[in-house]
This record gives sequence, C-alpha cells and structure tokens, in this order.
Amino acid sequence: MEYTQLGRTGLKVSRLVLGTMNFGPQTDEADSHAIMDAALDAGINFFDTANVYGWGENKGRTETIIGNWFAKGGERRDKVVLATKVYGNMATDAQPGQPAWPNHDRLSALNIRRAVDASLKRLQTDHIDLYQFHHIDRNTPFEEIWQAIDTLVQQGKILYAGSSNFPGYKIAQANETAARRGTLGLVSEQCLYNLAERRAEMEVVPAAQDYGLGVIPWSPLHGGLLGGIIKKEVEGGRRASGRAADTLKDPAARAQVQAYEDLVGKHGLEPGEVALAWLLTRPGVTGPIVGPRTAAQLESALRAVELELGDELLAGLDEVFPGPGPSPEAFAW
Repeated sequence: MEYTQLGRTGLKVSRLVLGTMNFGPQTDEADSHAIMDAALDAGINFFDTANVYGWGENKGRTETIIGNWFAKGGERRDKVVLATKVYGNMATDAQPGQPAWPNHDRLSALNIRRAVDASLKRLQTDHIDLYQFHHIDRNTPFEEIWQAIDTLVQQGKILYAGSSNFPGYKIAQANETAARRGTLGLVSEQCLYNLAERRAEMEVVPAAQDYGLGVIPWSPLHGGLLGGIIKKEVEGGRRASGRAADTLKDPAARAQVQAYEDLVGKHGLEPGEVALAWLLTRPGVTGPIVGPRTAAQLESALRAVELELGDELLAGLDEVFPGPGPSPEAFAW
C-alpha cells in the first residue's frame, strides 16, 4: 500500500480509503468485520463512515459495527485513521409524517457537541481522527462551527476537521474564518469526483489545493457506471441500478460508457480498476473512497493502487470523458 500526507497535515493515510456505507444495510456485521480485517492486512489505514450510515431506523448502525470491530482489540483502533461525519438528523423519536426533531442535525454548536459524543459511544473510542461536516449549513456561521470544533480539539475528542460536499467558496470561507481565529481549519474535502463527473475540477479541487486540503473522492465508480456495467449486462445479465441505470437511459451517455469500456478493454484492463487508478493520478487527490460489499470487491480495488496508466490511455480517457476545464474559462471567455 502507498501512503501520502492528508493535505497540509503531518498525518499519513493510505491512498485508498475504506468506505463503510454498505456495512449494515447490505453487508452484515460478520462480513463487515472480515472486510475491515482484510483492508487492514492490505495496509489500508484510512476508514470513513458517518453517523447517519445504516439509514432510517437503523441510522448509527454502521458506526456501531465499526465500534464492535475496534472492541476486538489487536491494535485495530491504533492502526486506523478514523473519519466520521456530522450533519444528518439523528433524532430517534420523530413521529411519522412529522418534521424531524430540531437541534439534532446540521452544524450548530449544540448538535456538533451532541453528535460527537454519540459517535464516540457507538464507535467505542475516545477520539475521532477526522471529523467531517457532511454538508454545508447555510444557517450556522463558521464562527460558531469553529468555536465548537476548537473546544472538541482541546478536549481531545477530535484531532482534525474536514468538509464534504462543499463548494469552493465555502472551503475558502471556512478556512479564512479559521485563520482569523488562529486555528487549523479544514484539512480535507470529500466530494463527488470521478471520470464521469469532473465538475469538481472547476473550483472545488483548486480551492482545496490552494488551502492545503486533501481531496477524498466519493463514488469513484459513479454508482457502478465505471465498473464495466455494460459488459456485465451482456455477459451476466446483471442490470444497472441507481445512478448508473439513470445515466444509461440516455443513448449518448450509454455510447460514452461503451467507448470507455472498449478503450479499457483494448489495453487489457478492468474498467473499475482504471477508474480508481485514474483518480490516483489527479492533482490534489489523497485517495478515493472504495465501499466494498464483499471481500472480492476489496481485492479489485487494491489492484488499482499498483496500476500505472500510460500516456496513451490517459489521453484516451480525457477524450471519452473530457473535463470541464478550469474556472472561469469553463464557462466564460
């Protein structure tokens, strides 16, 4: 496994991030533990989760599964750089059809304090290495957010703060506010970024680079679209679902994905592994999040770290999936 610094910090993390969103909803606890063991054995030390994972009535379940894994010992917690998130509503007593109970979501100082303590309990640990804002909160000023984060850092409950799904201007706003307070600010941004969705290159990635944030792409296969979905349909009858199915309804998009699979096949490579390896070549990227449901999916992701993409293939990928170009040239003269 290769390692890199997380943004401008001294923290070393693996170039693949283990995403845990499937733990609970699609992968049971025993298999989830086996995947985490395999990831650690392969050198992946960066694990990502969120307080809402498990979803619906089971929100928090994923953190609980991870906490039970830590409780097995074997220096599991010491070896892992643990990242979780705060924003979604975690109230458990909201009535059906009624608004969610207030002050159990978003980024108020009250909710941040409440959410951290709840996550620590579920994760069975005394600290979170990277605490991420899952979404922007338009109603809470960054002065309040950083006041809450600074207190938690002083208490030793969290070490670093990161963002997720932030636009470029919010990254700038957050870190300029932190700078005025004399604190570290955001050290990472977790964003939707892959070959088929490159809009982050316009402003999010440049902002992250300028402010020293590590970029952590989520959905690197775009919901399976870049994992050889057309070939799987033809050979195994496996139907696309979710984001991939919606995209393939467009004939032009389907032709684009077919061109991608043809290009990758010409080089004797697997589409999913190429999509991950491409992200590892992108400026500012710390490592993509891989969310395996099975051990076999994890093994495929691991091969991407060793994959070197030649100039011809990289040029071909840009032809199939051209990026938007930098801002403002992407939308102005």
